[in-house]
Amino acid sequence: GDLGPSFKLPNRTVNEIIADKLPVSLELGALALLIALAVGLPLGVLAAVRRNTWLDYACSSVAMTGICVPTFVLGPLLVLAFAIHLGWFNASGWYGPADRVLPSVTLGCVYAAYLARLTRGGMLEVLHQDYIRTARAKGAGEARVVLRHALRGGLLPVVSFLGPAVAGILTGSFVIETIFQIPGLGREFVTSAFNRDYTLVLGTVILYAVLIVALNLVVDVVQVWLDPKLKFE
Repeated sequence: GDLGPSFKLPNRTVNEIIADKLPVSLELGALALLIALAVGLPLGVLAAVRRNTWLDYACSSVAMTGICVPTFVLGPLLVLAFAIHLGWFNASGWYGPADRVLPSVTLGCVYAAYLARLTRGGMLEVLHQDYIRTARAKGAGEARVVLRHALRGGLLPVVSFLGPAVAGILTGSFVIETIFQIPGLGREFVTSAFNRDYTLVLGTVILYAVLIVALNLVVDVVQVWLDPKLKFE
C-alpha cells in the first residue's frame, strides 16, 4: 500500500496527497449522486406511469437535454447565470455550502438524465407483467402498485448502471474540479499528469481501479437482493 514519494513534491508521499484530496472528491461525488437520484428517479417513474402523455414527453425531453449537454458546457453556463449575473452562488472554490451547489448540480444533472431514461424503460417493462395486473385485479391502488410492486423490478436497470455511474461520477470530477477550481483528487490527477508526476498518476489510477471493482461487487449483491430470480454462484 505504500505508493512512494511524489516526483513533484518529494517531501510528501503519494498516500498523503491522496488522503488529503480524496475526501473532497468523495463529497462532490456523493452530492452529485444524491442530486442524480433525487431528480432522475422521479422523472423516470412519472414518465412511465403517464406514458405517451405531455408529462412523459416533458420528462423525456428534459432527460434527453441532460444527455446531450456535456458537463464542460453546462458548468460555465451555470456559472454565467447563477454566479455572475444573479450572484446566488460562488463561481469557484470549496470553502462553504455556496461553493458546493453549482459543481454538484453540473455533475449530477448528466447522470440524472441517464437514470431517468433507464427508470422509464425498466418501469414500462415491469408495468406490463402478469403480477402487476394481478395486483390491480385484487384492488390495489395505483400508488401501491407502482411503489411497492413495480418499482423494485423497475430499478434493476438503474442498479446495473449505478456501479459504472458512481465510478464515472468520481472520474468525471476531473473536468468539474478543473472548471470550478476545486482542490480534489481529480484536479490533482490532471495537474500531476502535466507535471510528469508519474508516481502520483499511478497511485490515482490504482485507487480508481480499486473503487470501480468494489462498486461493481456492491452492485452485483444489490441486484441479487432486488431480484429473487438471481442466485449467488
